[in-house]
Amino acid sequence: MNETDAKVATAPPHVLNPGLKFTLELGPLAVFFLAYWKYDMFVATGALMVAVVAILIVSYLLLRRIPTMPLVTTIVVVIFGGLTLVLHDAAFIKIKVSALYLLFSGALFGGLFFNKLLLPIVFDSAFHITQEGWRKLTYRWGYFFLALAALNLIVWYVGYAWYGNSDNLWVAFKTFGILPLTVLFALAQTPLIVRYESKDAADDAL
Repeated sequence: MNETDAKVATAPPHVLNPGLKFTLELGPLAVFFLAYWKYDMFVATGALMVAVVAILIVSYLLLRRIPTMPLVTTIVVVIFGGLTLVLHDAAFIKIKVSALYLLFSGALFGGLFFNKLLLPIVFDSAFHITQEGWRKLTYRWGYFFLALAALNLIVWYVGYAWYGNSDNLWVAFKTFGILPLTVLFALAQTPLIVRYESKDAADDAL
């Protein structure tokens, strides 16, 4: 291996600016909400499918690799969004939210079972904490994703039980509920992250 190859091999992976990363993650949600507000659930679903694929492409062009979570999200959105459009049943795009979070939770707990911490990959080297810290954080995020999956179904049910149609309530929850809850939960993990901050790269669990 020559010197140039060695530099390429040891070069750190590209990391998106936090502000840009947040904008990219928020983009498909904004597209979905605007399309629903102007048209209907089915147009919004199609717009969401196009948006997540576009964001995945942009992420690849910026990072020169495909991030794990956006890839999984895109696959799930395309599958359930496709079922929504083909069968003309909005239930599938609503189930998608719970299915996605159950998948995330199952992957995290499955990783713990096999002694493989997946959360460092999900967070894309955003910070460095010890193995014990990663394990505790993994449990917390795993249970949080389970809670979101259940809450999505509850909101869907309440919309039908109280209003006879869950579309407006569910879209409001998806647009203005899930993201703030996720941000607040992430911020609440700051003390744990600070407590278990790794002083040695060798302590990081990858």
